Amino acid sequence: MAKIRLFIDHPLAGGQAADLNADQAHYLCGVMRLGPGAEIAVFNGRDGEWLARITQAGKRSAMIEILHQTAPQRDAPDLWLMFAPIKKARTDFIVEKAAELGAARILPVQTEFTNSERIRQDRLQAHAIEAAEQCGGTFVPQVADLQPLSRLLAGWDTSRRILWADEAAAGPAESLSGLPSGPWAVLIGPEGGFSPAERERLRILPFVNRISLGPRILRADTAAVAAITLWQAAVGDWK
Repeated sequence: MAKIRLFIDHPLAGGQAADLNADQAHYLCGVMRLGPGAEIAVFNGRDGEWLARITQAGKRSAMIEILHQTAPQRDAPDLWLMFAPIKKARTDFIVEKAAELGAARILPVQTEFTNSERIRQDRLQAHAIEAAEQCGGTFVPQVADLQPLSRLLAGWDTSRRILWADEAAAGPAESLSGLPSGPWAVLIGPEGGFSPAERERLRILPFVNRISLGPRILRADTAAVAAITLWQAAVGDWK
């Protein structure tokens, strides 16, 4: 098995050639010191994983030849993660772990108590790609740009239910074994929690399930991991 996996935005089929970007060429040839003939694994989020051979190697450019498929495409379950961005390193952690745990889409949301007013969507998308490369996944979740929670809820497709981790509901952890299958989204609030107005709005929405994540109030990054884990164990692809 190839020890190095790369995400490349290129169709994958046996016998095809593909150019690597400058960052990938630098990593393979400058950092890892691989040369022509070395083999790596590649995936594009659509066609599974493939074995590839480096045919041209340079610190700023490189080319590979696609050899054969080594793993089929496996998409994530239909679960979205909505979370309010927090400090930079902890926001990075949330995106990375959501990609590893199997979120299909990641949506940063602006709430009344959100500390961060902007994000670097391209940087967070790169973290999602790196997480997929490292965990052996063949799917990369899309990271959306930051948008207000109120606007997102106003245009929400009600066929997708929301699992709302409400810090005010701290108590015995709830079993999710009875959740219906289908599209879902997990909603995690900011460090300061949801505002009274946001909490009241979420309470009355018929497609929102309010849950407790246990007797202790969790940090936002811990709560995201805990909620996705509970959902995956109950109705996701961990079963």
